[in-house]
Amino acid sequence: MLFPPVSEADSVVKVAEWQQTYYASDSGIQSGATTVRDDDCSTDYSGSKKYPASTNATIPPPDLDAQYSLTRAQRVRAAMFPETLVEGEAAMPVQSDPSQQSNVQRLAEPSQLLKTAIVHLINYQDDAELATRAVPELTKLLGDDDPVVVNKAAMIVNQLTRKEASRRVLVQSPAMVGAVVRAMTTAVDMETARCAASVLHSLSHQREGLMAIFKSGGIPALVRMLSSPVESVLFYAITTLHNLLLHQEGAKMAVRLADGLQRMVPLLKKSNPKFLAITTDCLQLLSYGNQESKLIILANGGPEGLVFIMRNYNYEKLLWTTSRVLKVLSVCPSNKPAIVESGGMQALGQHLTGSSQRLIQNCLWTLRNLSDAATKQEGLDGLLQILVTQLGSDDVNMLTCATGILSNLTCNNSRNKTLVTQYGGVEALIHAVLRAGEKEDVAEPAVCALRHLTSRHQDAELAQNAVRLHYGIPAIVKLLGQPHYWPVVKATVGLIRNLALCPTNQASLREAGAIPRLVNLLLKSHQDTQRHASSAQQTYQDGVRMEEIVEGCTGALHILARDPINRGEIANMQTIPLFVQLLYSYVENVKRVSAGVLCELALDKQSAELIDAEGASAPLMELLHSNNEGIATYAAAVLFRISEDKSSDYRKRVSVELTHSLFKHDPNAWDMAHTAVPLEPSYLADELDGSYPAYGYADLPLDTMPLDPDLHETYIPDMTYDPRQAYPEPL
Repeated sequence: MLFPPVSEADSVVKVAEWQQTYYASDSGIQSGATTVRDDDCSTDYSGSKKYPASTNATIPPPDLDAQYSLTRAQRVRAAMFPETLVEGEAAMPVQSDPSQQSNVQRLAEPSQLLKTAIVHLINYQDDAELATRAVPELTKLLGDDDPVVVNKAAMIVNQLTRKEASRRVLVQSPAMVGAVVRAMTTAVDMETARCAASVLHSLSHQREGLMAIFKSGGIPALVRMLSSPVESVLFYAITTLHNLLLHQEGAKMAVRLADGLQRMVPLLKKSNPKFLAITTDCLQLLSYGNQESKLIILANGGPEGLVFIMRNYNYEKLLWTTSRVLKVLSVCPSNKPAIVESGGMQALGQHLTGSSQRLIQNCLWTLRNLSDAATKQEGLDGLLQILVTQLGSDDVNMLTCATGILSNLTCNNSRNKTLVTQYGGVEALIHAVLRAGEKEDVAEPAVCALRHLTSRHQDAELAQNAVRLHYGIPAIVKLLGQPHYWPVVKATVGLIRNLALCPTNQASLREAGAIPRLVNLLLKSHQDTQRHASSAQQTYQDGVRMEEIVEGCTGALHILARDPINRGEIANMQTIPLFVQLLYSYVENVKRVSAGVLCELALDKQSAELIDAEGASAPLMELLHSNNEGIATYAAAVLFRISEDKSSDYRKRVSVELTHSLFKHDPNAWDMAHTAVPLEPSYLADELDGSYPAYGYADLPLDTMPLDPDLHETYIPDMTYDPRQAYPEPL
């Protein structure tokens, strides 16, 4: 197909029409300009324009023709390498929405990042080369005899440590680090000492720096700086030592040998909370697992200073680090009473209701360790109330601590017993026992606390009734079952004995099955003691002597036998032969409780005959002469009861024995024995509460949580440090 010929004039008209239709751009038909199709499907043409530095420029170029005459390659070059543009020329904005990046701009970002990285690398290399050249000369200058020269050199080295590259070069020069340490030690002016300490502080943030400081003898020098009157030097010294203690092997022993503890403890009198937080953490790192360090802290007044901080500050990091030191010291027999006498129990109790769980947990562990030395402390009313509240916690650690503290604080302290009873402690402890299940760490101290609350104070009977009213008796009796964890069993047996002192509880204890369980435990423990009778050593299980279980079970059965129904049930379980056998025990308390239970059982004529038939008269006659008044009294009562149906000669012989016994000096005991009345519970002194042991570990598990990173950084003084700077007083 043939096209009609087109004249030159017509072609010019066509081009003009095309330009009007397609954005007033050159078609290239007449000019021969090349065209390039861009990503946005627009048509651009080559030109000689260059882009400015900014890829987001929105200043419109004055000439519309010039705007669109740039090629895509030129725009990309302008975006990635804006420095190639001629100054004053602007790049065309290629995005329709100025708030969104164009494709070209997005492509430019990685290249800009790469460029920046290259610049940093070049600068890093420059810093490293500069430091490498300067280190030998600066090392010499730091050892100069002129203090002014040393000062200037220290300032320059301090500036070099601000750059990472030069800092790494310094770290790799043992001679330089040694020179800095010597300059700090021999400095005659505070500014030189401050710059040198700052250098070591900067180097201590790298493991290589720590090693270099350690090998250069930096630790003794830093310890000496702890006596500096300049606050910034103190800070640099303590934080550098802290970094060494945390990360450098051998640093702890080096600090101890340099008398670091003797210089650190007095720093507890400073008032800056962040400085104190670092200082107390150093004390904790040095004292953990080291008894000598704990004694040094004690000798320098550490407990008083630490308790003062707990009482007067509210900066959480400081309270946490201080509580960690107190937790470590609380397992030291020497530090424990010192902390208690300084008011440590009250000060730690202040922080049990705060929002910091780690602080609460540390305070609780510390209180638990201190509590066995604080049974005579006064002013613990608020603490006791908080602890009763915390018995409702679902946190096992909190429950373990709260029950342990309450157990110790109620041991042989009638006022604390009364307070805890009035605060609802009985009900809370029963619920703790129910929730504890098989967790002995909770069950044992909870039962011990209940045992204390149910004896020897003005509200003891109230507490005994409260156990029954809050449905605690079945749960408590259940603890006597298998498998036996003997510390829990021992505490439970003692609690059951106390509960039986309340006549209203006798039926509930019987219905819960207390009597057969006690008898089974008695038989088992007695068999264990008999098996080991040939050896001189006593029988222990889980740290409990089996003789204690024999004594406890017999004593509980003695009190239960005051109830006529219980008395018959005990006798029917063939227990009388065993009780008679126990009269021969080498343990005096076992003799006392066995004579006591026989005294109750002998009230029934049938049981009295069984006692006599088992040959009890001979050992009972011997026990009449016992120096223990209780044993002799019980023995006399049993003898009178079993002799009632005997011949007059037998009764006369018993009377003669009594006359020649110690009872002739005690008319009351004589009358009770002669009239065969049940002994009053108050006549014989009740045994003391058993103290619940504090943790016997050499040291509690250490918190692995490091100090917060910002603890150091937020307190680093600037180079323009003002020694007159005022620090906040404790809140």
